[in-house]
Amino acid sequence: MRRRSLAVLASVPLLFAAACGSGGGAGTASTASSSPAGAVPALKVTGAANAKPTVAFPAKVVETSSYQVITPGTVGAAAKDGGSVVANFTVYTWDGKENKLAGSTYDEGGPQLITMNEQVPSILRKGFAETKGGGRFLSVVGKDALPAEQQAQAPAGQSQVFVVDVVGVPEGKAAQGAAADPGVKGVKVENPGGDAAPKLTTKTKEKAPKELVVKTVIKGTGPEVKSGQSILVQYAGKIWGSDLEFDSSWARGAEPIMFQIGTGKVIKGWDQGLVGVPVGSRVLLSIPPDLGYGKQGSGDKIKGTDTLVFLVDVVAAY
Repeated sequence: MRRRSLAVLASVPLLFAAACGSGGGAGTASTASSSPAGAVPALKVTGAANAKPTVAFPAKVVETSSYQVITPGTVGAAAKDGGSVVANFTVYTWDGKENKLAGSTYDEGGPQLITMNEQVPSILRKGFAETKGGGRFLSVVGKDALPAEQQAQAPAGQSQVFVVDVVGVPEGKAAQGAAADPGVKGVKVENPGGDAAPKLTTKTKEKAPKELVVKTVIKGTGPEVKSGQSILVQYAGKIWGSDLEFDSSWARGAEPIMFQIGTGKVIKGWDQGLVGVPVGSRVLLSIPPDLGYGKQGSGDKIKGTDTLVFLVDVVAAY
């Protein structure tokens, strides 16, 4: 629910995808290891876990992929192929000269949700598979981690270095528990239970509320969301009166999305309506135009006079 569109949040994080390249399932990355023969032991990582690290680089670049678990972590389970993981990561381009910082989630506002698919090089997936929440691993991603057809195009004499702090593996994809009628005239919510998508209906002749409305449908049992946290959510968004759905994570494979709340990264109605909500809740938000996209609207579907209705499941907060 960024000011431009929520859809951009549903993709693989851009920094992570760019640093990984366009694929990692093919090639020779599966032969890389965490053995002392790899490049990892030559790199020195300093700084506390769950804080932006510093890496000291040797002059000679090693282009062979490898990884090393620095701290295994103790929280929950490790990520599995096909699943998702929440992590902070810092990426450097190791060229033996400038060794520039390519980017860090610690500079971007918080951890990101990463799907363990073929877009993530297998050497990184190995590190994730051995590191639980609270842990840290280091990985050198060389051109051998790329598919064979891309290795010839990769720049010579450099590798990517990842320092990854695993926050945790999300559990569940939807709010669970007894559901209540939100009690908003003109809006209906159907709750099938389990991980199934709820149904939001906003076809009505009732006048839209002029103020922000926040109603609990399912009350979670987790801690209250705090401003500045990154929250993991499922959502559906419709226009009041027309029942036009303009965005939905459920419609994109039911994969939750993550963003920072309470800091202006999303529309005001979300910042104001979701801070203080217990984790595990399903809430209904009716958002007037001034707390949504304003007079300019957004895209072809949202006009500047539209009241937005969201059904949001707060799956986790970090």
